[in-house]
Amino acid sequence: MKPKTAKIAFWISTTLIFLFEGVLVAFTSQTEVAKEGIRALGYPDYFGVILAIFKVCGTLILMIPAFPPRIKEWAYAGFGFDFIFAFLSLLIVGGVNAGLLLPIICIIVLVISYRSYHAMNS
Repeated sequence: MKPKTAKIAFWISTTLIFLFEGVLVAFTSQTEVAKEGIRALGYPDYFGVILAIFKVCGTLILMIPAFPPRIKEWAYAGFGFDFIFAFLSLLIVGGVNAGLLLPIICIIVLVISYRSYHAMNS
């Protein structure tokens, strides 16, 4: 991947993660709809609060260049686990349906961000 292409891919994909997993979560995680969604998957209410805090922190780590690469690796791993477990939770509770597309799309965007991050820094 060319350096300019990697940089563009990184910033577009990472900004999408930031918007959907950071900003959106920060503003909606405590709504009744979000709380009911967590409950419907069988998780306790406090899990949603903890998840929102980690998501917001993780997106900031990915977006701010000053964070060390090792910390960024942990953030990528955390989002990877989050998206995989979201997929599995939705699959187990709701079966195969269109709702499974969102975590799959998130995983794809995360992989693009991760690969372009490493392409920029190699």
